[in-house]
Amino acid sequence: MMIRFLRFPRISLLKARRPPRAEVELWRLCLLALCIGVFTGVGSAVFRALIGLFYNLSYLGRWSFVLDANRLDPPSPWGDLVFFAPIVGGLIVVFLVRNFAPEAKGHGVPEVMDAIYYKGGDIRGVVAVVKSLASAISIGTGAAVGREGPIIQIGSALGSTLGRVARLATSQKITLLSAGAGAGIAATFNTPLGGVLFATEILLPEISNRTFLPVVIATGAATYTGRVLLGGAPAFIMPRFEGAELSSAWPMDLLVIVVLGAASGLAAWAFIRLLAFFEDWFPALPGGAYVQVAAGMAVIGAMMVGFTRFFGHPFINGVGYGVIQSILESQMTVPVLLVILVAAKILATSISLGSGASGGIFSPLLFIGATLGGSVGFGALAVAPHLDLSPASCAIIGMAAMVGAGTGGVMTAIVMIFEMTRDYAVIVPVIIAVAFGSGVRRALIGDTIYTIKLRHRGHHIPQDRHANLYLVQQAESIMEADFIVAQPGARLFDVLSAIPPGKNVTPPIVVANATHICGMVPVRSGLWTQALRDPSVTVDALAQRDYILAREKDLLSRVFERMHRHGRSAAIVVGGTGVPRREDIRGVITKRSIADAVIQSAK
Repeated sequence: MMIRFLRFPRISLLKARRPPRAEVELWRLCLLALCIGVFTGVGSAVFRALIGLFYNLSYLGRWSFVLDANRLDPPSPWGDLVFFAPIVGGLIVVFLVRNFAPEAKGHGVPEVMDAIYYKGGDIRGVVAVVKSLASAISIGTGAAVGREGPIIQIGSALGSTLGRVARLATSQKITLLSAGAGAGIAATFNTPLGGVLFATEILLPEISNRTFLPVVIATGAATYTGRVLLGGAPAFIMPRFEGAELSSAWPMDLLVIVVLGAASGLAAWAFIRLLAFFEDWFPALPGGAYVQVAAGMAVIGAMMVGFTRFFGHPFINGVGYGVIQSILESQMTVPVLLVILVAAKILATSISLGSGASGGIFSPLLFIGATLGGSVGFGALAVAPHLDLSPASCAIIGMAAMVGAGTGGVMTAIVMIFEMTRDYAVIVPVIIAVAFGSGVRRALIGDTIYTIKLRHRGHHIPQDRHANLYLVQQAESIMEADFIVAQPGARLFDVLSAIPPGKNVTPPIVVANATHICGMVPVRSGLWTQALRDPSVTVDALAQRDYILAREKDLLSRVFERMHRHGRSAAIVVGGTGVPRREDIRGVITKRSIADAVIQSAK
């Protein structure tokens, strides 16, 4: 932003303008969303092929792009040497991320949310390429992460890049970015409704025709493209839900569902806390990023070797779909092993992402939910053998409860599990479990597994969605950059006389000296009259404290909430990090500028 200073005795007038980009017609936006959906569907197929290649090379010792992730493979022909696979993979990933796209580190969705709320919908196009390669290497070599987070970030990067190429307004870039994220979920799990709900419930700040329609088109296109390239089967082969017709044992079934939901909330809380701990702990270790990832991946390698020796399979590596499918098909029937896997997957995923791996968090949540649900199901049968619910049914419920509690996307979790099972009988138990799981998690911690990382950066993400995209903007985007800074003691007549001819409105007047801000003169048309009636009146006599201080990057939703809470009618926007001084003032937000932002958003 260019700033021009006009200096007067004890007065300075700052002037800056940036014309907003106009929004394109809805049909053009939908056409772009269609392209994003197709590209994301193709990207999903390519990404799966890359995972297959690296997994086959590192674990099975063969060259192939084909991988059935829902099948448990026999022990690796490399034997205990698989210990080194995640270490080597982690070092390569850190090299790619550090040198080409730091945004590709981690599980992806927080970076997408950060781009929506704090970067104007901008994600660099190179992120899609680096994220694909880095995550495929991480998953293929053994890191305990999922493949849906990378696809979400890849789809979002495609949407953002296309929005920049088309020179779209920020609100429409955010819409395409969210559409790409929903398309990624839809293509990964073959759940178009789940993709739509993920985009609208977790990412989009506004739900309206201008945002909802592009998301629906993108997810539909991605689902169709994915089915053409990968087949129409759901992500998991689900058994028919047992417990659809509750007999006289229904109070016990309901109790099991409630207990499972509450246990999922506790597990989600532990997962969020442990992941946040390792994301802070590993970067603080001495030796740099390469030493940190080597240390973390060594733990993963040791866990793979240990599980293989004791149980015949590493279990915790990669996306974990084989374990989930085995539970759903009632092939894993050792309750103690399931309980161990709940804790092991939470630990392994937290260490993987904290030490520098690149991958998603959604699949680990499904894994934890399935193992937790299966273990609760076996425990319930031991107490009450005549239950209508089976361990496999409890695994289905646990998957939904864990996703809902961990991500905060309760409707996403319910609808996605319904789409996966295609069995309406699952709806009521899933709703109950998700409600209790989310309630317990929210009682223990307000942040989700997506937002806690951003909160540690100082980036607040609104928990409640508002009704308009203008609240996603930052303070600097709507502040009045034409304002006057007057020193204490300056005469109002001199201040107003310094305004260039042709001004239709009086700019805000901030009273400040070299060390601090003293006050602000309310914007009103009667200032000229008062100055002419008494030329000796100073700005000090009119200055008030009817304002809050806001930083340039503060979200408008946050600024407005603080203005309402403190009963203020304006905000002075400042830069820097310390106590604001005269030179730190960047602009002023008044009711006039707020009204302009609302009017521009009402299209």
